[in-house]
Amino acid sequence: MTEALSFPPEWFARQDESPDPDFFAEARLVVHIDDATIEAARSYFTTALPNEGVFLDLMSSWRSHLPHNLQGHVVGLGMNEVELAENPQLQERIIHDLNANPALPLPDAWFDAVFVTVSIQYMTRPLEIFTTVCRILKPGAQFHILFSDRMFPTKAVAIWRSLPSAKERTELIATYFALSGNWEQPEFFDRSPGHGADPLYVVRASKKE
Repeated sequence: MTEALSFPPEWFARQDESPDPDFFAEARLVVHIDDATIEAARSYFTTALPNEGVFLDLMSSWRSHLPHNLQGHVVGLGMNEVELAENPQLQERIIHDLNANPALPLPDAWFDAVFVTVSIQYMTRPLEIFTTVCRILKPGAQFHILFSDRMFPTKAVAIWRSLPSAKERTELIATYFALSGNWEQPEFFDRSPGHGADPLYVVRASKKE
């Protein structure tokens, strides 16, 4: 399935249409949410992920914000070799331009969970990506989308920038699930720590058995 079947192509235009590998060639060893929100993400993963298994950190960087005692094999797929090499929670690292090629070089029904942390706004071909994620997940396993309100605005897609609220962005992600494959009904969570910290929202869905 392609976005052309469901969405106007201009929804996924970006202010900077230069090749993503050029934009992400420089290693950015910085976090994109504040400390309290990082801990909120870690707390979410503590209860949401299986205790052990094979996990995919999609659009990964130098930090995954996973529980420190997480057991299992974590694969990081991202754009920058230096950033992935600096991530101590990854056991395997894959350099891959997801927007150029959503067909991931990964086996069917392999992962116990897949997650994207504060990067959903950069997907230019979300339906194809979500369909691929559904293929590589085990039946019953979940795809977790965590998002906040920070972004590189020139690389975020137009539809994401145009939506004024977390509720509307949540509904957009739910639409990605609805149009992309064999998913159960999505679930929604507000895990924002408050007290002036960055917000944190979660949309997740399970692959149907």
